Amino acid sequence: MSEQQPIRVMIVDDHLLVRDGLNLLLSTFDQVEVVGLAADGAEAITLCTQTLPDVILMDIVMPNMDGPTATAKLRQTHPHIKVIALTSFVDEEHIQRAIGAGAISYMLKNASAEQLTMAIQDAVHGRATFDPAVTQVLVEAATQLPAPGYDLSAREREVLALLVAGKRNKEIAAELTLSMGTVRVYVSNILAKLGANNRTEAVSIALQHNLVSQKSS
Repeated sequence: MSEQQPIRVMIVDDHLLVRDGLNLLLSTFDQVEVVGLAADGAEAITLCTQTLPDVILMDIVMPNMDGPTATAKLRQTHPHIKVIALTSFVDEEHIQRAIGAGAISYMLKNASAEQLTMAIQDAVHGRATFDPAVTQVLVEAATQLPAPGYDLSAREREVLALLVAGKRNKEIAAELTLSMGTVRVYVSNILAKLGANNRTEAVSIALQHNLVSQKSS
């Protein structure tokens, strides 16, 4: 695509009013040409082969095939096409799904025409654009401390379950066929990983954060 040619854009959204509204909005910009409208991900994949857009504005939640699923498929068959997730959802799960599927940008539907057009132009040149609210969610997710017990091994979880059940080291050793010394090492590791000062604190943390199943405990 040369600099003089308009950017070919496809709009994918299951709401007719949204599709038509975006189409009308983008038609006011000379640098953008809407070449296709699709109501879901499956239709987008079919239409994409016919229209070969440069950028796709992709809704997230749609029937038949949602945005992330369609994005992943399109990125495999048409890796040159840039996908911008355009949605009203601003939670971490939807954001991570869209980005993980290959969307280069994540914009909200309340974006202005100028913001959307700029995101389209940036996408063509490989530059990502994120709504400030989306950036905030990603920053908070990246700086969030991991939940207690995330790094416990499978064996440590078994020992922890027996601690919750009130078993002493000797009983744990017999049940898991381990030496007393090995059980003491496991218990020490569990306390360290949970940040607990003693077995009672470890049990309390385990129960509070559901680190062992009801069946195990």
